[in-house]
Amino acid sequence: MRSLVLKRLAALSTVAACIGLCVGAAEPAWIQLFDGKTLDGWKVTDFGGPPEEVHVDDGKLILEMGAAAMSGVTSTRNVPKLDYEVSLEAMRVTGSDFFCGVTFPIKDAFCSLIVGGWGGSLVGISSFDGMDASQNETTTSQAFENNRWYPVRLRVTEDRIQAWIGEKRVVNAHPGERRITVRGEVENCKPFGIATWHTKAALKEIRMRLLTPDEIKAAREE
Repeated sequence: MRSLVLKRLAALSTVAACIGLCVGAAEPAWIQLFDGKTLDGWKVTDFGGPPEEVHVDDGKLILEMGAAAMSGVTSTRNVPKLDYEVSLEAMRVTGSDFFCGVTFPIKDAFCSLIVGGWGGSLVGISSFDGMDASQNETTTSQAFENNRWYPVRLRVTEDRIQAWIGEKRVVNAHPGERRITVRGEVENCKPFGIATWHTKAALKEIRMRLLTPDEIKAAREE
């Protein structure tokens, strides 16, 4: 009897391990893009200011208010062009404009998610058909407080560009055949980068993952 019980327990353990592996494989792992200690995997974006404008302090990536209006970082890693998600936490420390401008690829084009732009409250995508985040259908606004962390999440598929701030979805765009571009100011952020405008920002928990087939399908059918 004892032998039979042990065999059954062993079988259950094997099944549980298999389930764990399958569940783990169902959602691709998040890749940390910022280690909280160094700029490994990043370069300071050339906006004309000194490189010291970008530094790491107490686990945070600090983008100082740029001497040339902007400061930021550009990834030196290979990044996917479709079917991925990015998440990070961003804080406007001082200033009154965008504290999180995420430039990202979609297929062979690039655009930017702007958080807190045009005086501090605008959210949207720059640019569709030459219309930036203040001019196209993605334009929304909300109040942002200085020295407060905001979770930002971006999801990119062939059919959708979606973004959330906290639990609130703020962008749900269908790019279709539209011409997708960045504004000239952030050309140096491509293929993937984060920048500010006349603002000091702090960033942390910057990470990326591939989407599952079900998530891609859901975006297509929405």
